[in-house]
Amino acid sequence: MGTNKAYSTYQNNAVNTASGGELTLMLYNGCMKFIKQAMKDIESNSFEAKNTNIQKAQNIIQELMITLDSKAEISNQIMPLYEYMHFQLKEANVKNNPVILEEVLGLVTEFRDTWKQVIIQTRKQNYMKQGAQV
Repeated sequence: MGTNKAYSTYQNNAVNTASGGELTLMLYNGCMKFIKQAMKDIESNSFEAKNTNIQKAQNIIQELMITLDSKAEISNQIMPLYEYMHFQLKEANVKNNPVILEEVLGLVTEFRDTWKQVIIQTRKQNYMKQGAQV
């Protein structure tokens, strides 16, 4: 029991101290986790669990949609992809279709990997700026 409490405390601290970019990365990772679990749930005919996990993935996609900066030009390109993923998650849920989930998982993975590279580049730039100021 102590280990679970320590892990929960660690997770809470990680979320509370994360930057906006890191939180977005956490959302992508969570979405991927729920989609993968939903795929396993379909395989094992655990349809109630599948429904719950797909809904969690949908909620994450909705959160990503809400947090898009509508003034940023890139948002106009990202929003239709988020809308597509959200729709496909609904389809996969209704049809119990792991192939659709696999497609969405691929898209979310691409977003996550790209976002991870953005974070790395931003850190490098910030590090270089700090080095120049010292």
